Amino acid sequence: DLPALPVPGDTSVLAGVYGPAEAKLSKELPDRAALEVLLRPKVGLPGVLERSREQLLRQTCEAVVLGVLHPRTAITLVLQVLSDAGSLLSCCLNAACIGLLDAGLPLSSLFCGVTCALDPDGTIILDPTTRQEQEARAVLSFAIDSSERKVLMASTKGSCSIEEMQQCLAAAQRAADTIFQFYRDSVRRRYSKS
Repeated sequence: DLPALPVPGDTSVLAGVYGPAEAKLSKELPDRAALEVLLRPKVGLPGVLERSREQLLRQTCEAVVLGVLHPRTAITLVLQVLSDAGSLLSCCLNAACIGLLDAGLPLSSLFCGVTCALDPDGTIILDPTTRQEQEARAVLSFAIDSSERKVLMASTKGSCSIEEMQQCLAAAQRAADTIFQFYRDSVRRRYSKS
C-alpha cells in the first residue's frame, strides 16, 4: 500500500494550558500574568524555528488574554505537534485559542490562524500542504481577532507585492468566519447538556 498523501487538516497540535499559578520570582510581573508559550516538535528538541514561532504565539496570546486580572501569576501554554502536513503556525494559533478558551481564561476576544500560499502564478491557496508551501512563491500566516477581524499577527516567508498581501489578508479574514463558527459549534457541543 502507498501511504496516503497528506491533505489540509492533517496537521494537528495538542494544547495544554497551566495556570494561572504562582510565578517564579524571576518571571513574576507585578501588573499582569506572565505568559509562557512552549512549542514542542513531533520529534527531537525545539530549535530556532520553534523559538521564533513561540514568540509569535506568545505575542498573539498576550494581545487577548486579560492578564491584568491575574497579576503576579504565570500562565503556561504548551503546544505539542502531533502531525505536520502544512499550515503549522495557523494550526498552533487555533489550538492555542481553543486551549485558552477551554481553560476558562478571561479573553478580550478570540483569535484564529489562517495560512495562505501564493503559488508561482499568484493564485492564493488557503491551508496549504507542506508541498504547496515548498512550491509557493510566498507563504503568509495571519492571526485574526474575532471581534473586528483585525490582524493580531502576520508572518511572511518569501516575496509578494503589497496588493497580493492585501488579497491574502482578505481571503484569511473570510476564512476566519468559518473557523470562528467551528469554535462556536465545538464549545456548544462540549457544554450542551444533551
